[in-house]
This record gives sequence, C-alpha cells and structure tokens, in this order.
Amino acid sequence: MDLEALRHGNFATLGTAINDWSTMHKQLKQLETRARDDLRAKAYRAKWAGVNATVSREFIGKTADEFGDAVSQAASILAILRDTRDELAKYRDELNEAIDRAWNKKLTVVGVAGGGFKVYVNAHPEPPGSEQAMKDTVDELQGILDKATTSDSTAARALTALANQADHGFSGARYGDRDAAANALKKADEMAALAKDARKLTPEQLADFNRTLAQYKNDELFSAQFATSLGAKGTLQFWTDMSSLHLGASGSELQQLREFQKNLSTTLATATLSDSDGMTAWKQTVIDESSKVYKSDNPAYPMRGPMNAMGFQVMSSLMGHGRYDTEFLDAYGKKLLKVDMAPGGGPGMSTNDVWKAPNQLTDLVFGDEDGQDPMVGFMKALSHNPEAATNTFADKQVFEHTLESIRYTGRDAAVASALEAAVLGTAAGQPPSGPVPPHSLTQAEIMRRVTEAVGEPGGASLVTKETAEHFGRMASGYMPEISRSLYGRVASPIFFTPSANPDPFDATDAGRFLYAVSQNPDGARSIRFGESIYTASSLEAHIANPALFDGETTQVIAYIAKNAGIIEGIIANAEADAQISGELSSEKKENDARKRTGDLMKAFLGAGIGVGAAALAPQTAAGAVMGAAGSGYFGGAAGMAVDRLVDGRQSDGALDRTLYATGKGLDAHLDSASLQTQQAAMDALKLHHSDLPPGATQNLINDAVKDGWTASDTFLEGRRSRPSA
Repeated sequence: MDLEALRHGNFATLGTAINDWSTMHKQLKQLETRARDDLRAKAYRAKWAGVNATVSREFIGKTADEFGDAVSQAASILAILRDTRDELAKYRDELNEAIDRAWNKKLTVVGVAGGGFKVYVNAHPEPPGSEQAMKDTVDELQGILDKATTSDSTAARALTALANQADHGFSGARYGDRDAAANALKKADEMAALAKDARKLTPEQLADFNRTLAQYKNDELFSAQFATSLGAKGTLQFWTDMSSLHLGASGSELQQLREFQKNLSTTLATATLSDSDGMTAWKQTVIDESSKVYKSDNPAYPMRGPMNAMGFQVMSSLMGHGRYDTEFLDAYGKKLLKVDMAPGGGPGMSTNDVWKAPNQLTDLVFGDEDGQDPMVGFMKALSHNPEAATNTFADKQVFEHTLESIRYTGRDAAVASALEAAVLGTAAGQPPSGPVPPHSLTQAEIMRRVTEAVGEPGGASLVTKETAEHFGRMASGYMPEISRSLYGRVASPIFFTPSANPDPFDATDAGRFLYAVSQNPDGARSIRFGESIYTASSLEAHIANPALFDGETTQVIAYIAKNAGIIEGIIANAEADAQISGELSSEKKENDARKRTGDLMKAFLGAGIGVGAAALAPQTAAGAVMGAAGSGYFGGAAGMAVDRLVDGRQSDGALDRTLYATGKGLDAHLDSASLQTQQAAMDALKLHHSDLPPGATQNLINDAVKDGWTASDTFLEGRRSRPSA
C-alpha cells in the first residue's frame, strides 16, 4: 500500500459500491423468496405433460436455487467490501495521526516515487533523540502500511476467488467477513503444503490436518484452493501414500484415519463444485489419470514391493462422503463403467475380476472394505447426488449391468443406495433440505426396471440384507403409483400422484416386488410406513374435500381401505413365508429401527412437496396439495399414522396391543392393518369436522381391509410359488 494513496485515501467510491451491493443483496433476497415460495412451488405442483414434465420443471427448480446462491454470494461480497472499507479508513486515520505526532517531534514524512516514504528532521539543530525518533516513526508507519496492504490484498484475493468459483451463475459461498474468507484460503495453502509428502507428516501435523479439514470441508474457497494447490496427481499420490503408510492401522489410529478420510472426501467433493480454471483442470486430470497406476512403498511390508492402485481405485475410495459435482460424476462414471462393463458374459458377470487381483496389497479405505472395487465409492457418490444417479441409471445397459453385478460382487449396498437416490431424487436415507420435484419420467422408468428385475423369476435374490431397506424406501416413495397399479382402472380418481408418469408399473411386477422386499424386516418396515402414510393422506384428502371423488365419500373410503388391505396382506404374507418375526434378534432392535424409519419419514413430510413420504400427500388434478399438507403434516393424519407406527400402540388406548408386533401371526397383522386404517380415518374426521358417522366408517373400513387382505392372498397365489401355499 502506497503511503500517499492511503494518506489521502477517499473511500467514497468504495462506499458507493457497498451501498449498491447492499441494495442488490436486499433485492436478491426478495427475488429468492418469490422464486422459492411462488415460482418453484407452483412448478412442482403443476400438472406438466410431455417435455415440460421434466425439462421445464427442472429448469425452474434450478433457476430458483440460483437465486439462493446469488444471495449468498452477494452477502459475502458485501461483507468483504464493508470490512475492507472500514479497515482501510481506520488505517488511514492511524497513518495521519502518526504523521501528526511525527511533526510534533520535528519530523517530516514525505512520499517518494514508487510508493515509499522518507522521514527527516525539519529543525536545526536536531533535537536530542531525533535519530531514534526517526527510526520509531519509520517502524510505526511501515507497520500501518503493511496492515493496510494485507487488508487490501486479502480482500482482492477473496473477491477474485469468489468470482472464479462459478463459470456460470453463482457459487453460493457465504462468508460473514473478509477475514473468514482470507483465513480459508490461507489454511488451504497450509494444508496442501502438508499433503505434498505424506511420509513427512508427523502425528501432530496429521491431527491438525484432520481438525482443519473437519472445520473447512464444506467451505468452497478452502476446498477449491486446497485441491488446486495440491493438484490432481498430487491428490491421488497423497492418498496412495497415506493408505500404504498406515496399512493395518488399528485402535485409535484407525479411528483417526477413518475420520480423516471422511473429511478429505467431503473436502474434495466440495472442491468439485467450483468451476474455477484450476478446478476444471483438476477434474479433467483426475479422469485422465484414472487408468494409470499409482505406487507407494510400504515400510511395513518391504518384501512384497510397493502398493499398486489404479487412479480409479484411489479416487473412488475418496468418494464415500460429500456431494460431488454432477458433471464430474457423469464424466468420471462414463469412463469407469466402460471398464467395469468390458468383460464378456451376461450383465454384471466377471466384473469382479477387473479390479481384484490375487495377493493384491491394496487397502484404500480405512474401514470395512478395501477400496479395490472403485464402483463401490462411485455408487456412494451417486447416492449423495440424485441428479447424477438418475443420469447414470437412465442408460438401460448401465442399469442392467450394475444391478446384476451385485450378485457377483460386494457392492450391493452401494448400488442399492445409488438406485434409491436415482428414483427418489434425494440423497439415500437422508431427509431433503427442501422441496424436491415429483418423480420425472426418467426416475419412474428406472423404478419400473427395478420392480421388473426384482419381480421376475430369480429376481428376489437381489433383495439382500444390504439392499432391502433401500428397496423398501424406494417402494415407499412410489406408493401412489404402486397403489394405482394394484387397484386397477378405477384407481385414477382415488389415488393421486404428482408423478410425470402416474402409471409406470405392471401389477404383477409391483406385487412380486413388494413380496420379495417384504421378506426382509428392514424392507417390510419401510413399505409399511409408506403404505400407512399414503393411506392416511388419501383418507384425509377425500374426507377434507369430498368433491375430489365423483361419488359417495364412503365409497372412496372403502376403496382406499381395500387397497391398504391388499398391500398389507402382501407384506404380512411375505413376512410369514420368510418367518421374519422369528429372526428378529430383539424387540429393542426392532423398536429402534422403527423409530429411525419414522424419523426419516417425518423429515420427508416436513420438507413439503417432493418424493419419498412427502410425495404420498395426495394432490388434486389442479395441483393443490391436499390431505396432511393442509393440516401442517405433523398435525395431519399422515404424521399421526407415523407416530402410531413408531410408538407401536393404538393412540386411543382402546386396545392395549402392539401394532404389527414381533411374533404375531397373520390374523394379528390383519387386525393391526385394520386398526391403523380405521384410526387414520378417525383422525381425518376429527381434523376436518366431518359429519360421517365414526362407527359406521370404522365398520366399513374393517370390511374393506379384509376384502383387500383376501384379494392379496389370491393375487400372490396366481403370481408366484409360495412356501405357505
């Protein structure tokens, strides 16, 4: 910072910029609110058709999100400008005060060409102590100029980094002040320097590294600066070395390394969201290096030679956490899948031989797997990025190969979680952070392929301990469409869905899929929650607004109750045939799992219109949300249905029995299904002050559920071989 520039600094122009950005920030916030609450909400509720059902709806949703990113970036720029202006004004005042004090000591300060300055005595003879006074003045002035230079340069660096994050649109990076952004960039450089040579990392440095990544892993400036400073090749070599150096870690060391790997994975995921030139090059280099071999000597096993790992294996082992950029995953996955699908034979066969070699000394994941199959890490990345997951499985060949490959590999849980994200539009097993669009044509088609694959002869073996809960959540999220397929032609005016394709399923495939998944406790539990929520929502919608159905409300109640009986009958028969109840290790385990499922379902309900349980709230043909949405979800019938399932007991205490209790037979499960459906109707009657007679309505539902239950048995007998037949 030049002395004369700071000494006579006029920050009026900077003040004008701050005022402009302040106004911009306020206006953007208003636009964001309108985009989120008006534009996007209407787009998600609208009954789109054709191309509009996917392209237009998706475009509107992304546009609304861009306004949110714009608000964040504007807030960060405003904070940086304001901090810098205030600090420079403060340093200007300090500088002038120091010059005035020097004058009182008979010293004159003048600027010189190039931005420097000189201090000289302006009195003759020189006053005593003038030489020391001159030195002290020079030190004081230079200190002020150094601080002003730091303020100015760090602000410039932070603003430039913010601007470079997004090639188009806005990055969404948010910083409350200039120092926060500057410190993020400084820390990134320090951590990248530590990662240049993993062999030199001391335990203390590794601990500091881990703490820093934990603090900054979601920080966009830090992450992008760290990755670009280390470089793509440097990143791959660093993790190869770390895995080799700590091979066989146990105890507290293993725990620390697992946490470090999680933090590093999330940091790199955040970095890929940047479109800066450096990160664009980083992402391309990672893909270019994916087929190359990285080596690292292992001091613990010197006689076995260096550890070898392909770039695919190294990078995928760092994809288990965080949300990686969609375009990066699309490009990376295309190249990875080409290699994974190369072996001959049927879909998924021989893929294990591509990655696993006998006596291979490679363990890239500090945990339960070795990282040798890069598809595991890639599928985990897809499970955190629904858009990329849908893009990947939209290819029919990729879908068939990947799903079938779980028969021959240990990637079944990762593949199922990626499929869950692909068809539901939310990160697998995670509540959405906001409303999610209804199922697109592509998502519904992928889900159709899943039901077909699992429902066909031999397909039930795809349902394993690792995949069942994912399949169950997928079925839960498509309960409207499944209900329509099972109930037949009369379903359209009864079972509402905002899906772009409301009828994607064949009844036989849907039923066999439910049966296969329900033979696992985790799968059965998720489906049961979905059925209960959709039944409660449907009953409430029609009771709240009888005009939704062109007929008597009692008639539509009977239809809904019968559908509940059909689905619950399929679940119960599957449980009985598999003797699931006898396999549960403890009542506490089931209660804990039930609460976990219920908490997730409630989170979906609270997110508004979208997928999973939230999509189960019926909509009218005009797109107005009905049912539980009109009652605030948690106070509506759907929320009460979840509470009953979690608590396990009938809410009014009329019968002291557990709903769907462990060890109970088919008759008890039929009673539970009937009680749950009846209570959902009673909740709706009270919530909407309906004049329907409670007693008669309960009897009607009881009979209808039993009819559906009987129909489910007939349905299964005609469509699959069963041990109880």
